[in-house]
This record gives sequence, structure tokens and C-alpha cells, in this order.
Amino acid sequence: MTIMNTEIFNLLGLSPREIEIYKALLFLGASSIRTIADKSGVNRGSTYESLKEMQQKGIVTYQPKGKRRLFAPVDPDILLQLAEERRQGLDRAMEELKQSIIPELQHLKPDFNAANVSFYEGDDGIEHVLKDILITVANSDADSYSVFSSKPIRKHLYRPFPNFTNQRIQRGITVRAIAIGDGGEDALLSERKWIKTEGKVDAAYIAIYPPKCAIISLASENYPTAVVIDSAEVAGAQKIIFDTLWRLL
Repeated sequence: MTIMNTEIFNLLGLSPREIEIYKALLFLGASSIRTIADKSGVNRGSTYESLKEMQQKGIVTYQPKGKRRLFAPVDPDILLQLAEERRQGLDRAMEELKQSIIPELQHLKPDFNAANVSFYEGDDGIEHVLKDILITVANSDADSYSVFSSKPIRKHLYRPFPNFTNQRIQRGITVRAIAIGDGGEDALLSERKWIKTEGKVDAAYIAIYPPKCAIISLASENYPTAVVIDSAEVAGAQKIIFDTLWRLL
């Protein structure tokens, strides 16, 4: 059994123990608990408990035969039915989360507190912020965001997430970028304007993706850090500044 197949079984709600028992049953056919336990390598008590769970999931049936209790596997096609049920359940959950649960939970939050500001560091932290940009924008009505980006940070920004631009394009997300200093690469679904500067430019990247703003910079020895502010008011003010400057350039 490959790792990928094991992961698929897990997605269907089947534990590793249940997988081994199901495989043993497919090989044996209708069998007693003792025989199933011997074949699967699972102790008898755990086998019995697992078989009861598997009956409820619909992949094992119980066949009384006199005083003996025999268990038999349902045809493997049942796994497709389990997958379909899981998919339908997730679709319903997604819809309910969007329509009612998340809006209700959002109302529980105060207008602004320390929990609205998150700090991240290192490549893992920057990757999390970049993924948050894609997820937040994809779930918004705008399908677009804006950034200020300086030249010194660009080679560090996408190091932990080199497929960021490809994923952005695949999601149909557009971006407007104001580049501070020279450089910057053109890409699909993007527009870019430049601010000419003289002298040294610090490494900085500001993403405006309402209701959030992310500020990414470099600490000593090019160590990346980020601050994410989850505030519609702050993001709205930053967007006004960006839009005004964009029109002037």
C-alpha cells in the first residue's frame, strides 16, 4: 500500500487499523474476528471495536452463522460512495461557513485589538503571508490587490514561495505594483508603475489586500520579517493612498 493510497483512505475517514482489517477481509472473505485479527495483525479486542466502526461506515457487513459471528467486506466500489458523501459534506460545510458561520464569528470580534496584528519571521513566515494574500483575495469580491515594492527586497520575497506568481495567475488575481526604484518583472494580470528615487532604498514590501495589510522587511543579515494588520479601516486608508499615488504616476 503506497503512502498516497494510505492518505486517500485517511481522507475517507478510515484509520490505518481499519485499512489493514479491510484488506484482510477482502483477502479472506466472510470470517470470524479471530481469523481477521490474525490476518490483519491487529489484536482481537481492537479488531472487534474497529469492525463495529466499519459497519457504521458501511464498508463491512455482519453475517450471523449459527452461534458464530462472521464479518464480510463490502465491495471496494463503496469507497467511491464514501468519497462522494465526503465531497457533498464538504461542499455543504463550505457554503454554510461562507453564508452564516464565519459572518457570525466575525461579529464576535472587537473592532480592533492586539489580535488584529500578527507577526511573522523567516522564510516560513513570509510564505504564510504570501499564501494569506492569495486566499484572502480569492475569497473577496475584488480579485485584486496592490503593493509597494522596493528593489532590495525582491530577491528575498518569493524565495520561500517561488510559485506565488503562477498561483496568482491561475486564480485569476490581478495586482497593481508601485515599484520604488528600478527593476521589477512584468507578468500576466499585473500592472506596474515606478517611483524614481535617489540614494539608498531600504528593503520593504507593503501589500494592501482589504481587509488586511502586510508589511514585509528585512532585519539584519537579510532575515525577513512581516507584520499583518487585519483592519478594514487601516487597509482602506492605505488603499486610498495607493490609488491616489497610482493616478499621479
